[in-house]
Amino acid sequence: MSNKPAITSIGIKNVEFGKNVKVIEPVNLYGCKIGDNSFIGPFVEIQSGVVIGTKTKIQSHTFICELVTIGNNCFIAHGVMFINDLLKIGGPSRGNKELWKATKIGNNVSIGTNSTILPVEICDNAVIGAGSVVTKNILKPGIYAGNPAKLIREIKISI
Repeated sequence: MSNKPAITSIGIKNVEFGKNVKVIEPVNLYGCKIGDNSFIGPFVEIQSGVVIGTKTKIQSHTFICELVTIGNNCFIAHGVMFINDLLKIGGPSRGNKELWKATKIGNNVSIGTNSTILPVEICDNAVIGAGSVVTKNILKPGIYAGNPAKLIREIKISI
């Protein structure tokens, strides 16, 4: 006799979409907000309470957990993982959301493939190199890379 698993399908539920948003299925999008002219690639999960700004592109295989805000004109490459639980109690918080921390990504931010973003703030006009692990706030425009991510070169913004 074979046991049957409990199967839950999410798909797209309770999402507030802006105008001209393109979504490539399969995805799990629930309880989030996605701004105008944004793109969500396949195999992406965006959880409840997440806010994605306008003209932002989220590539395939990316996971965006609760308490994440991403600004306008951002590019999130393939396989980027956002984390909200720092395991402060020696393991997962097991749903105790009071232990979770927020992440805020500014405008015009690019995050490279397979990067991991811990609960931090990243200022406007930052570039995160592929495979980086961002463990601390990024407060000035520049190119950051490594594990942990460090400033490689400042970016001068002309107005």
